[in-house]
Amino acid sequence: MQAGNAIYETIADLPPVLPVFPLSGALLLPRTQLPLNIFEQRYLDMVDAALSGNRLIGMVQPASETASADTDSPVLASVGCVGRLTSFQETGDGRYLITLQGVTRFALGKELATYGAFREVECDFAPFATDLTCGDGEEDVDRNGLLKTLRDYLDANNLEADWQSVSEAETEVLVNALCMMCPYGPQEKQALLEARDLKTRAETLIAITEMDLARSQNDGGTTLQ
Repeated sequence: MQAGNAIYETIADLPPVLPVFPLSGALLLPRTQLPLNIFEQRYLDMVDAALSGNRLIGMVQPASETASADTDSPVLASVGCVGRLTSFQETGDGRYLITLQGVTRFALGKELATYGAFREVECDFAPFATDLTCGDGEEDVDRNGLLKTLRDYLDANNLEADWQSVSEAETEVLVNALCMMCPYGPQEKQALLEARDLKTRAETLIAITEMDLARSQNDGGTTLQ
């Protein structure tokens, strides 16, 4: 796959160690884009290091929703996604506005003892090698079921969609974009990230949405956050 100016054909093209950015509620998936506002000094340092190196940063959630509030070094979830820094802007007030393009998921290994403020971990890309193949598993996705669930969600929340763009989107793009846009919590987003394949990810999104819509109808209002 291509991310920015780089091409990653196999997991051998990826480094064994990555800097990681722990951020609760953030979801990055292969071939999607995640804009970030960077202002903490240790993560400014991380961006500087990435820009001077391979431009790769691992996005990962804390293992629990309260972990990030309890410590500067929360226990991390077991799976993250590496993104290539494809867009970079200085704001003039000490912040960076960046965009990461998702490359592949990885299993977190041993955390390295580093002298820098940001964290680095060993990465195992092998379980997710098929992430590098564009469109892998699209034929197995229940696209009609996914679109029905999307329509039900939009109707329940009095929202509209550009259905022409939706109908023209490739299935992988559609599934991953909907997962990233969904207004669910960190646990649900981690489940979407860890889904075995595209089919399972779509099924997980459908199940989460249907359960939330059912709760909403029982409570007499929406529950999406």
